[in-house]
Amino acid sequence: MRRIGVVTAGGDAPGMNAAIRAIVRSAIHNGLEVIGFERGYAGLINDEFRLMGPRAVSGIINLGGTILRTIRCEEMKTPEGLEKASETLKRHRIDGLIAIGGDGTFRGASELYKVSGVPVIGVPATIDNDVAGTDTTIGFDTAVNTALFAIDRIRDTATSHERIFVVEVMGRRRGFLALEVGLAEGAEIILVPEIKFRIEDVCRKLKKAKSEGKTSEIIVMAEGAGDSRAIVSKISKETGYEVRLTVLGHIQRGGSPTARSRILACEFGSKAVDLLLEGAKKRMVGIKGKRIVSVDLDYSWKEQKELDMRLYRLAEILSA
Repeated sequence: MRRIGVVTAGGDAPGMNAAIRAIVRSAIHNGLEVIGFERGYAGLINDEFRLMGPRAVSGIINLGGTILRTIRCEEMKTPEGLEKASETLKRHRIDGLIAIGGDGTFRGASELYKVSGVPVIGVPATIDNDVAGTDTTIGFDTAVNTALFAIDRIRDTATSHERIFVVEVMGRRRGFLALEVGLAEGAEIILVPEIKFRIEDVCRKLKKAKSEGKTSEIIVMAEGAGDSRAIVSKISKETGYEVRLTVLGHIQRGGSPTARSRILACEFGSKAVDLLLEGAKKRMVGIKGKRIVSVDLDYSWKEQKELDMRLYRLAEILSA
């Protein structure tokens, strides 16, 4: 093991830069060279790279986004794209590749390993927290706190004007972000893709709460839970209440990572380098409890991570 590569792929997440920094400096500490591939897998296919020394990652631990940049790459899903990426790794004599991203990133890394034979290690970084094999992912804590910062201010307006606010957070397929944001915010209702709901039941709960003296309410919903505009319209029509919609959008992906996201990135990045040095071929770094672990890379994207129903039930109890 003399030279490793690092790539950030898929959607950006706060803490990716902290992970890059940890990988580069841990690798150099162990006598390795590091090449960073730019613009995700597209850069790997098109041979866009930069040599990375310790000064190349100075002052980035607090920055959101990724200095290596990232774009979606459909070509990586084709045999031709995988072959080009494999040729790039061999051209640069890469002995191991660390891929930072989510389940789509890891699927691509697994396929690349099959074609190239170059060991790959996944570092989970996604605000969706939907990667199996780890309790949490780099960037998730930051996204939760970013959403809370916004919704705390929305609640001030909701209370002042006695309104219902529906706040849409990210999560096309999974509701991990909506659930933790809703619980931490004290939202009266949380809507996630994993749990079916009837809008009539939502309206009934809102009416009951008003009859018991509540004058304002916050509904947190994942974008994949339904059409937020249609839900707002239906609630307004069925209850006669004043309802407003706020879509937080990409604000949740950006910004300076929290201490939790930074520390996790440091631990994950260092562990990824250790795994390559130990001879691992196809693994993903994760955390279970307080312990940094690794799992088979395929497990991370083939298995579906379960929503914590204990938290969902607790949120329901505390919303009364």
